[in-house]
Amino acid sequence: MLRTLSIRDFVIVDSIELEFSAGFTVFTGETGAGKSILIDALTLALGGRGDASVVREGAAKADISADFAVGEPARDWLAANEFAVEEGGALLRRVIDNAGRSKAYINGIAATASQLRELGDLLVDIHGQHAHQSLMKAEAQRALLDGQAGAGADVKAVAASYKAWRALAKQLQEFETNAANVLYERERLEWQVNELEKLAVKPGEWADVSNEQSRLSHAASLLEGAQEALAALSESDDHPILSQLSSLNQKLGKLAGIDTGLQAIVDLIEPARIQLQEAVYAINDYLDRVELDPERLRQVESRMEAIHSAARKFRVTEEQLPEEHAKLAERLAQIADASDIDGLRKQEEKLKAAYLQVAAGLSATRAQAARQLGEAVTRAMQELNMTGGRFEVALNAGEPGAHGLEQVEFLVAGHAGVAARPLAKVASGGELARISLAISVITSNATATPTLIFDEVDSGIGGGVAEVVGRLLRRLGQERQVLCVTHLPQVASQAGQHFQVAKGTLDNGKTASRIDVLDAKARVEEVARMLGGLEITATTRKHARELLAS
Repeated sequence: MLRTLSIRDFVIVDSIELEFSAGFTVFTGETGAGKSILIDALTLALGGRGDASVVREGAAKADISADFAVGEPARDWLAANEFAVEEGGALLRRVIDNAGRSKAYINGIAATASQLRELGDLLVDIHGQHAHQSLMKAEAQRALLDGQAGAGADVKAVAASYKAWRALAKQLQEFETNAANVLYERERLEWQVNELEKLAVKPGEWADVSNEQSRLSHAASLLEGAQEALAALSESDDHPILSQLSSLNQKLGKLAGIDTGLQAIVDLIEPARIQLQEAVYAINDYLDRVELDPERLRQVESRMEAIHSAARKFRVTEEQLPEEHAKLAERLAQIADASDIDGLRKQEEKLKAAYLQVAAGLSATRAQAARQLGEAVTRAMQELNMTGGRFEVALNAGEPGAHGLEQVEFLVAGHAGVAARPLAKVASGGELARISLAISVITSNATATPTLIFDEVDSGIGGGVAEVVGRLLRRLGQERQVLCVTHLPQVASQAGQHFQVAKGTLDNGKTASRIDVLDAKARVEEVARMLGGLEITATTRKHARELLAS
C-alpha cells in the first residue's frame, strides 16, 4: 500500500507531504483546487510521461516521491532487478527539471521510467475520470476481459503463435509467387558458397599469411642483418663488443679493489654485459629458425592472390571473407528450406494448428470470464439503481488474428424487457458512469494490486446512487487501500480518511494547492460544503453529520 507521498514544485503545488492509512481514503475540494493534480503526481512517480510543463512556475525542478509497503510480487521484482528492499518497502522517485530532463530512482538507485512503470503496475491500479470513455473501444473491452480472466500469458502465447504462423504463410506465398526468382537466387548462392568453401578462408588467416609473406620475402635481408649483429657482438675477429665489455669489466673490477669508488661503475656495466649475452643467444635462436625458402614464399603469395581475388569479387575486405561465407551459407539454407514447397506447406499447416489450439484455449478462458463478469456487473447494476438492467459480454466469431478467434463486445440492457445492445449505443451518460464504476470495482477484485485509485469515476452520479457507490468503495477498502477523488458528499462520508484540497496564496503572492487531513469536526464542515455550496447552514451541517454517522 501507499504509505507516503511527497510532492515539491509540481504544477501549482509548492511542497506537500502526505501520510496514508489502509482502507478507504477520499480527496475533496473546490473545483480547480488541484485534487487530480495528486493523481497526476503519483502517476509521474509510477513512470508516467512528463515534461517541463509539470514544473511549478519559477522552480528549477519538480520532485515526487512515493513510498510503498510491498508484497511478495513487488519484492520478487525488486530482487530480480537488483533493487534492494528497504524497510519492507519501495521508494519510487521522479525528478523533472525545467528543461524537460527526467531522472528516476527506486530505493535511491537510478532507474528508467519503464522500470518505474513495471514496478508501479504491481503496486497501483488507477481508474481515471474518463475510464468510461475507453469502454467504448473494442480494444479496451478485450483487454479488460482478458485482465479479469487472468489470461495475460495466454494472450502473449496466442500473439506469438499467430506471428510465427503468418510469417511462414507469407514466406510460402512469396515462394509460390516468385518461384523462378527464388530458383535463380538459389543457383547463384550455391555457386558463391561452393567457391568460398573451396577457398576455405579461416578467420584471421589473412593477417597470418600477410605476416608470413613479409618475413619470407625479406628472409635474405633478415639473415644478413642478424648475422652482422651476431658478428659485431661476439664472433668478429676484430675485438667483438661482448669480449671488449667483459675485458673492461674485469679490469675495472680489479681497480675497484684499490678504489671502491669504481665499484658503482662495475655494477652498471655488468648488467649490460649480461643483456648483450642474452641478445647473442636470441640472435642464434633466430638464425636457426629463419631460412631462405623460395618455394614456401611462392605458395604463400599464391594463397594471398587467391584470397585477394575472392575479396574483390565479393566486394568485401580480405578479413571479411569468412563472415561473408557464413552469411551466404545461412541465406542458402533458408532458400533451400523455402524451395521445398511441400515441406513448407506442411510446416505452415503445423503452425496454423498450433495457433488454433492456443487460441481455442484462450477462447474457453474468455467464455468463462465473460459469463462471470456479466453476472457480477448485472448484480452491481441493481444496486446502482438500474433495476432490471443486464450486462453481457459477447464473444463474436471473427477472423483468426493476433488477439484470438473472437471479437469482445460489451452489451447492456438498461432495464428489464429489452434486448442487450452494444454499450456505446444504448447507455446514457449517467448509466455509462454507473456501469463503468461497477466494472472498475468488480475487475479490481480480480487483481492482486494492493492500492486502487479512483479519480472522479463517480461523475454523472447523484442522489441515492451516490450513497451506494460510497458503500461499494468502502467495502472494497476493507480488502485493499482505496484512494478516491470525489465531488460527492455521499461518497466522501463513507471514507475512513479524508483529505481536503484547497488553493492558497504563498508569501510571494503566487497561488498554490494545500492539502489538509480533516478531523471529525472539519469533516462535518467539508461534507456540509459539498452538500450546500458556499453558504453552510445548520441544516446542511445536520445532514452532513447524519451522512458521516451512517
